Amino acid sequence: MTNRPLPGSGSVPPSGDAQTPKGPGPTATSARAPGTALSAAAETAVRGGAAGPVPVKSRQAGAANRPGSGAGSGASRGADRGLGRGLGRGAGAGRRSPLARGGWTPWLYLAPALVVLGGLLVYPVYQLGLISFLEYTQAQVSGGEPTTFQGLGNYATLFKDEQFWQVLLATVVFAAACVVSTLALGCALAVLLTRVRAVPRLALMLAALGAWATPAVTGSTVWLLLFDPDFGPVNRVLGLGDHSWTYGRYSAFALVLLEVVWCSFPFVMVTVYAGIRAVPTEVLEAASLDGASQWRIWRSVLAPMLRPILVVVTIQSVIWDFKVFTQIYVMTNGGGIAGQNLVLNVYAYQKAFASSQYGLGSAIGVVMLLMLLAVTLVYLRLLRRQGEEL
Repeated sequence: MTNRPLPGSGSVPPSGDAQTPKGPGPTATSARAPGTALSAAAETAVRGGAAGPVPVKSRQAGAANRPGSGAGSGASRGADRGLGRGLGRGAGAGRRSPLARGGWTPWLYLAPALVVLGGLLVYPVYQLGLISFLEYTQAQVSGGEPTTFQGLGNYATLFKDEQFWQVLLATVVFAAACVVSTLALGCALAVLLTRVRAVPRLALMLAALGAWATPAVTGSTVWLLLFDPDFGPVNRVLGLGDHSWTYGRYSAFALVLLEVVWCSFPFVMVTVYAGIRAVPTEVLEAASLDGASQWRIWRSVLAPMLRPILVVVTIQSVIWDFKVFTQIYVMTNGGGIAGQNLVLNVYAYQKAFASSQYGLGSAIGVVMLLMLLAVTLVYLRLLRRQGEEL
């Protein structure tokens, strides 16, 4: 029996198709459950298949001749309207804010950490800023005199002090030297770790982690013993006799710099080494085959790929080295002879606790905080202008 075309279909199904419905009544839509009617275009695609779209007049005539065509058309229109409403809701859902999509659940998980950070960070910073605007000396601490509001008086006194500007300049130069030395040594040793065998790599990692884990007071005391004028092995090896490294200003700063770099480079080394191991070996091999030297590979291949990691270690080093306190205080006995080795942290300590000028010491702390924030934000902004993803 030859298959006949469906009314209004406009196409003839292939002969011999066992799945083609026979007779004038059943269609593709009649086999579906109620409520799943498709639109006219979708129904055409289901009936016609690869034969192409059905002409509009034929489709309308077929719909008019089919039994129950009115109900089917109403169902199709209802499906079209429902589809349009669903798409509208989907488009609106895509414009919702992350808070509306995720609700308050992430903030509930973060609440304990935020409470701890608020107690350990926000409140002390608030108190530091508050005291910097007050006249707060030993008399106010003991209750002998009332606390008075000074406004910017402490800051005016601080900026008029010539010693403050000298200490600030020394702090900036010293911190910059420490940061550059720490990054250079840490990156060089990180590259070296990728070139040596397992046993030397393990020994270097253990030695570096031991230096990293040593407390600052202990490390400073050990370095003082190594460079002691009378019993230190360094003077004996170098033949310097009873030379005092902490007597001169620059030699004392150099000694402290060595200790700061010694206890800081392991962080840079381990972090950069982990980043190098994540770089595909094919990239490094291609650079070597092209004749690039180790310095060129680092400068042109590794450094650009490791820039996000280098940003992190640079900012961390700037913060740590700018607020060095323990090494200067222990190794120079509180700032050196006549304060020649003072940095801002030690200078603030002397003003706040040695001179009992707590308001002035708090003002120095606020200035340091603002400077570190400014340096960090400017550095990140410059990187964003260069198109870096952080």
